[in-house]
Amino acid sequence: MSTSTAEQLKGAAEAFPDEVVTQAHVRHLDLPKGAGRFALITLDNGHDHTKPTTFGPRSLANLDAALDQVEQEATAGAIVGAGITGKPFVFAVGADLKGVEVLTRHEDALAIGKCGHDVFKRLAGLAVPTFAYYNGAAMGGGVEVGLHCTYRTVSKAVPAFSLPEVFLGLVPGWGGCALLPQLIGADRAVSVIIENALNQNRQLKGAQVFELGIADALFEGADFLERSLVWTAGVLTGEVTVERPEPDRGEAWDLAVARGRALADAKVHGAAPAAYRALDIIAAAKDGDLQAAFDTEDRVLADLIMGGELRSGLYAFHLVQKRGKRPVGAPDRSLARPVTKVGVVGAGLMASQLALLFVRRLEVPVVLTDIDQERIDRGVGYVHAEIDKLLLKGRVNQDTANRLKALVSGVLDKAEGFSDADFVIEAVFEEIGVKQRVFAEVEAVVPAHAILATNTSSLSVSEMASELKHPERVVGFHFFNPVAVLPLLEIVRGERTDDAALATAFAVAKQLKKTAVLVKDAPAFVVNRILTRFMGEVQNVIDEGTPVEVAERGVEPLGLPMSPLVLLELVGPAIGLHVSETLHEAFPDRFRVSPNLAAVVRAGKRGFYVHDSGRPELDPEVAALLVQGDRVLDEEQVRARVLDAVAQEIGLMLDEGVVAGAQDIDLCLITGAGWPFHLGGITPYLDREGVSERVNGKRFLAPGVASVPA
Repeated sequence: MSTSTAEQLKGAAEAFPDEVVTQAHVRHLDLPKGAGRFALITLDNGHDHTKPTTFGPRSLANLDAALDQVEQEATAGAIVGAGITGKPFVFAVGADLKGVEVLTRHEDALAIGKCGHDVFKRLAGLAVPTFAYYNGAAMGGGVEVGLHCTYRTVSKAVPAFSLPEVFLGLVPGWGGCALLPQLIGADRAVSVIIENALNQNRQLKGAQVFELGIADALFEGADFLERSLVWTAGVLTGEVTVERPEPDRGEAWDLAVARGRALADAKVHGAAPAAYRALDIIAAAKDGDLQAAFDTEDRVLADLIMGGELRSGLYAFHLVQKRGKRPVGAPDRSLARPVTKVGVVGAGLMASQLALLFVRRLEVPVVLTDIDQERIDRGVGYVHAEIDKLLLKGRVNQDTANRLKALVSGVLDKAEGFSDADFVIEAVFEEIGVKQRVFAEVEAVVPAHAILATNTSSLSVSEMASELKHPERVVGFHFFNPVAVLPLLEIVRGERTDDAALATAFAVAKQLKKTAVLVKDAPAFVVNRILTRFMGEVQNVIDEGTPVEVAERGVEPLGLPMSPLVLLELVGPAIGLHVSETLHEAFPDRFRVSPNLAAVVRAGKRGFYVHDSGRPELDPEVAALLVQGDRVLDEEQVRARVLDAVAQEIGLMLDEGVVAGAQDIDLCLITGAGWPFHLGGITPYLDREGVSERVNGKRFLAPGVASVPA
């Protein structure tokens, strides 16, 4: 490596003293079949697989030093080839992002890109062939270091392989955008770099890595390295020939980039730059000039590192990975009671989804009840049918499917079904009187220790429990639809909910593999309150006179997963109306009940749009129902109105102590409403756009949190 690169790495290491350092151990072995002496570099940070190997400045310097040795041996003819692999279960998972977060200058960010390229390029520049052996999880820079090698093998046991940078707000900047399309063609590269990243960071398995052509050979995990070395010997002796098709550098390349832009438009609507910058690099790499592409990767990487979207993406990532797994305010887990049987009141779609989730994750008996046997049979039948689908997809085996189906039953008599239940959740009609009556019936038949949970989306948990003998065991347990997909679980503490009930709720949430957030018993809790204010303000500007399409386009720059009225269609206009009525009752000055929405519900319409052409268009029958004023706003005015309303509501929620902090607001929106990572939820965006200070006189987050440090 050049002296300047070494000096840059040294300076970066001083700025990042907390790096978990990866060593690059070199060992020598004699290849099978008399193929010759081989140098194998193993990347290992000294920890087990729970702390994956990363590349910070010291780690890159260690790999560089190992390559000094290997380069000398290759030049001297002492080795016939060199390989790189990882510790058990992990190849490498890319740049150490904690180091990226401390960067405050563009030139330092540029140096990070250049240093990575300078080190990794040495693998391609050795005087002997080089081999990457993807033995375990490989992401980002872990994938890219292998792309610089001459050949690659992959283990069938690899559980996760990806270039996730666009998901976080970066680009694959150590060769990914330049090298991958040269290897597998632009269209497949767009799938890996853009499509998978924008689909919630979809991972590839080992077999898929081979099928895509990223790896040249696929071997079983049990003897992966041994088989890879035998294969390597075959390559070096000429027994094995690796053939790769030349990428199509004509129209197919341009079409692939265009497809990527369409994917990005559909997902982020131009609101986040990373996908578009990655596509620019892929487009420019069409002529095969790798050094020019590497230089562009360096510049783009530096620009994005110093941008707000990446900092928001990293903030969101840490929320989900850390705060989401250690809920703030949860009682001591030792207070949790064991749950060996679950009761579900109701057998409709939501109740049936809950029953399926509980039986899959807890593997305990689950009993549904409802007002008649037909509904019960339909609910149990739904669960059984979904388990059969899992069997067909290979997600469970026949024995597991049989066992799970046997655990699910339904009875009319609550006393018969719930007398030995430890946890009973209701998912009945969203009306306080109905829920109070259900809980009174359940309390009369369950054991004294049983927890009573409600899946209410907006009603008061305290009021629901107010007429019970033991209101301390009632807890809010609010799931989001579809239950199997959205990770969030709002756990609501009523006025008299005790620590044991709350601790049990959090313990069950963990077993269900949900992201639990502790929420105060306030109207509509977190997600529904914010979304109702957000959607309500969109509805307000429509009611006042702004055309529907202008109101919808006004919030497009946020890059939300769907427009407000498409979301309303998903939720259901009747549910949206009900939640707005609940919030209007609580906060009449801020939450208005839209007469146009009420008219849509009365007409029995399922939403504002028809989809006959394959894209949403305003339903003529709905258009005929709308009564609008004469105040017409433009898109920018709409966006300002909506964001001001949301900032005000979040400020009030934090003042009320609905959650412990702004971070919980963001965690709820990311995991419960699919709010984009590049926004960091919502509060970093409101801070970045100046809305927080304009509305509330202060930022939600301290400078340097989800933003570039000063």
